[in-house]
Amino acid sequence: MQVPVSEAKARLTDLVRRAEAGEEIVLTRHGKPVVRLASARDEAEAIDWDARLREVEDISKEAAAKALPGPSAARAADFLYDEFGLPK
Repeated sequence: MQVPVSEAKARLTDLVRRAEAGEEIVLTRHGKPVVRLASARDEAEAIDWDARLREVEDISKEAAAKALPGPSAARAADFLYDEFGLPK
């Protein structure tokens, strides 16, 4: 996103939030880029979404392997209804 310096003064808070979120903000003067706003977070602090997704998938697989078969819940509330599906 390119923003003139004169306009950036009025929108600084919004521009900083966008830069923190990872959006590239370039301030221009007379249509030429002069400054780029970027997040100051360390590379170590940046969230690796792919790694997090792999971790969640691994945990899900481990949990599925530990799951024990149990009674089906498909008909668990049958005692509440008659043969026509009406409440007893």
